Amino acid sequence: MLAAPALLPARRANAMEPVDVELVLAADVSRSMDPQEQELQFSGYAKAFRDPRLAEGIAGGAIGAIAVSFFTWSDWDTQNLVVPWMRIDGPAAANRFADALDAAPRQAFLYTSISGAIDYAGKLFGQGYEGTRQVVDISGDGINNSGRSLKVARAEALERGIVLNGLAVLDHTPLPPQFAALQPALDDYYHNEVIGGPGSFLMVAEGFKAFEGAIRRKIIREIALNAPGPRIERAFA
Repeated sequence: MLAAPALLPARRANAMEPVDVELVLAADVSRSMDPQEQELQFSGYAKAFRDPRLAEGIAGGAIGAIAVSFFTWSDWDTQNLVVPWMRIDGPAAANRFADALDAAPRQAFLYTSISGAIDYAGKLFGQGYEGTRQVVDISGDGINNSGRSLKVARAEALERGIVLNGLAVLDHTPLPPQFAALQPALDDYYHNEVIGGPGSFLMVAEGFKAFEGAIRRKIIREIALNAPGPRIERAFA
């Protein structure tokens, strides 16, 4: 008669906590991001979580809570989990997440492996939380130039039901002519090669000074189910 109750603690320990969405934020820290641009990224995310509209959006969900984690990425084997999963269910928790971002170390590496970021993000899901949606938010300012095929990594994530959203940061500094012709337009590249899944969309920041507004609008859209908006949205400084 004692066997069944004895099993209860193990079951509870392994239970997944329900949330409206599991959101993984993935920030590019490759060499194309100078210290000022990297700081704009971190502060942009932090300010987005301090925005009262974000907490209001979370409260409007069926459960009224989301789970969020944040990692930085660069080379195919360089991903750093800066803020592990946190449950956000109101302004206090959102501010704690923002504080963790403010305190996080700033590091820069070399290459740009979007495929590596997608692969790493996929491994983060299912760690204590169970969302009605699993979303990866990839922000960056360059194309995939390290690691395995982006096409394959993207296809595998989509097959698992993961939604891939993008935030392309356009650097309007002119490239040398010999390189400009070789680089696809970043917004087209993210639209065609990166994002995918039900309701996926691309936010385009027209320059790094537009990043803060872009990420705030983007996260508010991501936490809402079936939030209206174009597949490609642009933010200006």
